Amino acid sequence: MRIISVNVGVAVTAEWAGRLGRTAIDKQPAGHRVPVRLGGLAGDERADREHHGSSDQAVYAYAREDYDWWQERLGRELRDGLFAENLTTAGLDVNGAVLGERWRIGGALLEVTRPRVPCVVFRNWLDEPGWVRRFTEAGRPGAYLRVVETGDVGAGDEVRIVARPGHGVTVSDWFRARHGDGDALRRMLTVPGHDPHWDELAARSLGEPVRSAGQDEPAAAPAG
Repeated sequence: MRIISVNVGVAVTAEWAGRLGRTAIDKQPAGHRVPVRLGGLAGDERADREHHGSSDQAVYAYAREDYDWWQERLGRELRDGLFAENLTTAGLDVNGAVLGERWRIGGALLEVTRPRVPCVVFRNWLDEPGWVRRFTEAGRPGAYLRVVETGDVGAGDEVRIVARPGHGVTVSDWFRARHGDGDALRRMLTVPGHDPHWDELAARSLGEPVRSAGQDEPAAAPAG
């Protein structure tokens, strides 16, 4: 399991970039080791701080294997960084990562927090018909990470999974729950310390009384 590309981007003006008219979605391979700070990678910008500026979204990872899957279906080459990920991985099941799982990469320690949810800027950037729907249905969203320990990362670094919570709820579970999968939503409720919005969503969506597992135990890493 390793990093094959570290990607950063700067914000630019673009008419297609939603209401802000600015985006840093065009991430390019850095070609050198990059410091990882608490807010994300050095030299990497986020134009929409309201929706992409939280510490839980400091770093975004996407798997080369998922790119290859998309290439077959889209009939076009997809370079590393095109989906705006900071870390392009190989040999790592990013979507199967457990929420709260920690990765040691180079000198940095990162924690899996949540999947990417596609937005209008991503749709316009890819310029593929029905892209938001297709990306959602494919269930290959990639993972956001928070920075636990700063350091530096570079292409070729090994990804070592150094901690994995026992609840077993994954990035894919989060993504499916967000898009109406009842079984996945019930799994989200088993994550100790999960955000209360999951209880609210379950109460509305499942139409049944909901008691979150782990209510009487100490909270673990937040699920997002």
